[in-house]
Amino acid sequence: MMNRTAVLTVRAGQAEAHDADIAEARRVIETEAAALATLAAALDGSFGRALDRLAAVTGRIVVTGMGKSGHVGRKIAATLASTGSPALFVHPAEASHGDLGMIAPADAILALSNSGETPELSDILGYARRFAIPLVAVTSRADSTLARHADVALVLPAAPEACPMGLAPTTSTTLMLALGDAIAVALLARKGFSASDFRVFHPGGRLGQRLARVRDLMHAGAEVPLAPETTRMDEALVIMTAGRFGCLGLTDEAGRLSGIITDGDLRRHMEPGLLGRRAAEVMTRNPRTIGPDALGAEALRLMNERRITALFVVEDGRPSGILHVHDLLRAGVA
Repeated sequence: MMNRTAVLTVRAGQAEAHDADIAEARRVIETEAAALATLAAALDGSFGRALDRLAAVTGRIVVTGMGKSGHVGRKIAATLASTGSPALFVHPAEASHGDLGMIAPADAILALSNSGETPELSDILGYARRFAIPLVAVTSRADSTLARHADVALVLPAAPEACPMGLAPTTSTTLMLALGDAIAVALLARKGFSASDFRVFHPGGRLGQRLARVRDLMHAGAEVPLAPETTRMDEALVIMTAGRFGCLGLTDEAGRLSGIITDGDLRRHMEPGLLGRRAAEVMTRNPRTIGPDALGAEALRLMNERRITALFVVEDGRPSGILHVHDLLRAGVA
């Protein structure tokens, strides 16, 4: 077994190694963060012109790139597609062997290459020029072949790679990825892409759950506990109990929701003659309601703010459903 001195020596050595690891990690992150700040400051009119080209297409945005740029390109294409700009990734080497057929005249091309001299992109460049397909380039060299053949070139600022040898694509790919995100979000803003649009492309997972609409979660039809406001309280209690929501909605002669009776209302009006009274005398008027097209997350916020467990869903003043907090829990909204 190691003696105490040896153990302390090992631990000290490990601590020094960990400190060195953390220092190197911070250097990498700070190097890339500085480059991102430079990129943000360097954006100019070419970014707006690039967006003009990409926003005008009636087809898709075809993203392409080789090596690490290709990996970044796949993520950019996925982000574009999920934010309302139809997109796909085409591998430049595969494009030379038939995949050029994926690119249509109505499309636009977003080509990524740090050097701008990637030979595998040559066939895509020629194809774009032959069929007048708009081409936006992302490169670090304004005088490169890619930049010169592009309709708009977005030139990345000069920045050192975070790799200590300055060889592994690190800073350059971070800049490409950030610029791709900027393009996707700027296009999203131009198109007025909304949370409801977002849910169409994200129906699954936690995000899809949080974007679920009230109409998808509510109870409707015979499940909704409703009665005319002229109903006697003894009858109202029977309907309220059968509904299992802890409340009863009351409607006027026109069928509009005029009030609600909750357990709290019953306690406040508890007296010998309660069961013989009309529901309108006991109900709380102008209850908090929500529309069917509201997000489930908004319904949860209202319930939390008002400290209630259920909301009637109304359309044009008429009740069409009821939503309980348990429905939101089951759907994963909460």
